[in-house]
Amino acid sequence: MQAPDDFNPVPGVPEVLETGLRRILAPNPSPMTYRGTNTYLVGTRDVAVIDPGPMDETHLRAIIDALQPGQHISHIIVTHSHLDHSPLARPLAAQTGAPVLAFGDATAGRSAVMADLAERGLAGGGEGIDAAFRPDQILADAECIVGSDWQLEVIHTPGHLGNHISMAWGDTCFTADHVMGWASSLVSPPDGDLTDFMASCRRLAERNWRVFYPGHGAPISAPNARLEWLISHRQAREAAILEALRQGPSSVADLTAQIYTDTPAALRPAAERNVFAHLVDLVGQSLVAPVGDLAFEARFQRNTP
Repeated sequence: MQAPDDFNPVPGVPEVLETGLRRILAPNPSPMTYRGTNTYLVGTRDVAVIDPGPMDETHLRAIIDALQPGQHISHIIVTHSHLDHSPLARPLAAQTGAPVLAFGDATAGRSAVMADLAERGLAGGGEGIDAAFRPDQILADAECIVGSDWQLEVIHTPGHLGNHISMAWGDTCFTADHVMGWASSLVSPPDGDLTDFMASCRRLAERNWRVFYPGHGAPISAPNARLEWLISHRQAREAAILEALRQGPSSVADLTAQIYTDTPAALRPAAERNVFAHLVDLVGQSLVAPVGDLAFEARFQRNTP
């Protein structure tokens, strides 16, 4: 999937997406964030800020300056605690008095297998964790957050990160990094869990959505089709890994070189983490086994029927 070339908003400038919704792009473009992080402002009186973004004084000022007469920030919602989404929450709360809401800290929602990998030292490989992040209010799955003229429903969508949530706003959904507008999501153990990611995709697919507003990139006008693509894309990667393992045991690095043949060198480490995520999921399905302990450095082999 290629990113749309026409998505190039000016950082710091509020854009009206529809009635009661504006987007402000943070000035943090990178190979992992595309043009930057999308910060959303929901509401016309009470304003909910979804994903205030990275620690950046200019972006903080842009969010506050976007408030119109009679508006105030009533809620600061963090979809997950990566460094490009959550660090500005605390300074924004200090400026506005609004509480910070999230599913939990950086380890909340982490599966048992990922907790074990983290305990044994696996780390890194993603956008960077905001380890100091602590919300003022912990959100539960299916909880509703209500403002003066809006209502948001929490949907726990672990996979990209254990504490990742999406927010339903009527027939639209703020999908953060679970479904992005420019590429497939990175799933990097121990923070990311592909088993959870696939389950979250299927859960979102149970509804008929009008549009997705992602954490990076343009709005997704065919959201259910994008979910189908994400699921089939991951299934194709799984099939490619299983086929490669027919030749015998292999390492994450070797499998990545065989499968991600068109991936730029700068993104190869992320691709390796994606392959490892698939391998962990395949171990969980009893289709693959590590030679020795489950670890990023291990060699993996297919299980015989």
